[in-house]
Amino acid sequence: MFYDGRMALITDSSIDIDAPAVVVWQVLTDFDAYGEWNPFQVECRSTLRPGDPIDMRFRLGPGGLKRTREYIDAVDEGRSFSYRMKPAPFGAVRSLRRHTVVDLGDGRSRYESHFEITGPASGIVKLLFGKELVAKFAAVTRALAPRAEELARE
Repeated sequence: MFYDGRMALITDSSIDIDAPAVVVWQVLTDFDAYGEWNPFQVECRSTLRPGDPIDMRFRLGPGGLKRTREYIDAVDEGRSFSYRMKPAPFGAVRSLRRHTVVDLGDGRSRYESHFEITGPASGIVKLLFGKELVAKFAAVTRALAPRAEELARE
């Protein structure tokens, strides 16, 4: 099958937050607290070191919580981190999840979320879970702001 990218699932969202970038980064990397605010990834564990695993439990599709292990791809301390799933055989499906925090100055910041599933079999993932994944990642983006703003006021 020829893969031309149209089968890929790519979703981006962002939100401006009335909290300093350091606080937003703290929320994103306090994996133990994900269950308190994150409506999608309710558990997360990682050292946040490139090459190390990131283990997550999340809500997607029927059947309750799912588990996944992906691997930290890159970390720019205080600014961004990304992770990928272990590549499927023959590159059939590849993923990338990136969290980015932008300092806007004056105690404000922007969170940018990026997620993509690519590869020849990505169309199947897109068909089965595409709309739900887009909605879930957007919900995470929206939930991050009140959590960071609350911590900034403390």
